[in-house]
Amino acid sequence: MLLHLPTSVSEVQQHIAEGALPIGGATLVWATFQRDGFPDRAMSLRHLSEANVLGPETLGSAVVLQRIDDRVPEVLRRAAGTIGTGAVRRAATVGGNIVGSTLRCLLPAALVLDARATVLDAAGVYDTDLTELLAKGPVLLSINWRTPLVSGYHKQDSDPGGPPPFVVATAVHTEPNGTKRLRLAVRDGYEFLTATAPYDTDVEAVLHAVESTDIGGLPADARDVIGRQITDVLSRGDSG
Repeated sequence: MLLHLPTSVSEVQQHIAEGALPIGGATLVWATFQRDGFPDRAMSLRHLSEANVLGPETLGSAVVLQRIDDRVPEVLRRAAGTIGTGAVRRAATVGGNIVGSTLRCLLPAALVLDARATVLDAAGVYDTDLTELLAKGPVLLSINWRTPLVSGYHKQDSDPGGPPPFVVATAVHTEPNGTKRLRLAVRDGYEFLTATAPYDTDVEAVLHAVESTDIGGLPADARDVIGRQITDVLSRGDSG
């Protein structure tokens, strides 16, 4: 296998045209390669500056999870900190988790941040939403968002080798018109559900709005977890 380490966007485009497979930290694909055979060409973005940004409102796809710190919102930092072991977090990348994983532990956090993706395909660099990113699979360079007023993240405990643990991500945003809005995303098994609701100091009113969406179809114990997380983030948003 020939591994390319491009340092420019034009080099990435060239390697894409040659059929190189983006592999990130390869923590998820190595076992597949060993079982099914290695590709002729692979590509890592670890030396591409556009994929290594890390700041208050942007996170590069080649950033390893271990590097994600308090420069990013709490919801994203806590999501990264719960993924795998320390050894995994020192190798696994943002792009590999969001695009290359079926678990996509960072995706609920990105969804409640209303993140956009900066991506690259044969035509060049452009911005898109996360739905198009996952559907069309261009090369992810970074995700970008507006800083929330407050955010939170909860992952249920689970047994190794069992089903994916239930995840709840929350964030309160101040909209351009000055109003506040709650964003919620959950991972239930391999399914991702989202909801938005107007911010309200009346927690029951917010819970009612959320439960009127697909979230309301979840089991009672899952909705209880969601309720606790909403209560927590609303209480902190009210003080912000």
